[in-house]
Amino acid sequence: METDALKQLLQEKFGENCILAEDKRSPQTIWQVPTELLPEICFFLQQNPATYFDFLSCITGIDNGKEVGTMEVIYHLYSIPYNHWAILKVVVPRNQANEPLPEVPTISHIWKAADWHEREIYDLLGIRFTNHPDLRRILLPADWQGYPLRKDYKPQENYHGIQVKY
Repeated sequence: METDALKQLLQEKFGENCILAEDKRSPQTIWQVPTELLPEICFFLQQNPATYFDFLSCITGIDNGKEVGTMEVIYHLYSIPYNHWAILKVVVPRNQANEPLPEVPTISHIWKAADWHEREIYDLLGIRFTNHPDLRRILLPADWQGYPLRKDYKPQENYHGIQVKY
């Protein structure tokens, strides 16, 4: 399915405002969608016979830094039978110290692969995935302080008596 046809299909189903921004700087167009519509859009793209995005190949989390004040989650979808791609992105406000973590709804009920991707993003960037069935750290110990892929991350000096910095 061509990019324009897919965009039209989404806008017919979810309204003109379901695509908040479009980035064509890369070879593949990236669509920013409203965070609250993400699960519905993903379910539609997976179940619709015209699109059948049966494979979630990657989810990437990005910290845009304090200056920009946002974080992003990017979803790479692929249809094996149709050999076409779609890239969706949600943008959430970046939290300050002592504020709740940014939240994005889970899509782990749509593609099982999202389970570990979302846990990794939570573990390293501190983006919470609401309604995730098992949102806990996956790479770092449960009592680790901070999120190492944030641009303002400062590693702790010691962890249980072990020097962290070397």
